Amino acid sequence: MNVQIYISKKNFDVQKAQRFFKERRIQVQELDLKKHRLGERELQTLSGKIGLQGLLDLQDKKVQEHSAAHNTDPEYLREAILENPWLLVSPLVRCGQKVTVGYQPQVWEEWIRNNG
Repeated sequence: MNVQIYISKKNFDVQKAQRFFKERRIQVQELDLKKHRLGERELQTLSGKIGLQGLLDLQDKKVQEHSAAHNTDPEYLREAILENPWLLVSPLVRCGQKVTVGYQPQVWEEWIRNNG
């Protein structure tokens, strides 16, 4: 099982996600978006079913102040996210083509059952 956790900011949900996979002895690749910029393909995979706006951390006051939080143009959002990874919800968890936004243990349990 190949799991990647994209982290744009360290928060309680990130810590819970890390603990979830560690307790189940599932190795994860952690990608700190402050060091590892998203590429076009990664962004396409992450936004697949969720959409670009679904990736934005609209609970964060700093994100709310950015123009991307009030824009629906996909091209603008794509550029804004690629340039400003701090706009993203954290964590984003990916397993193949499946992606979750935030802390989603029920979904991850299903991934484990289907891969086990």
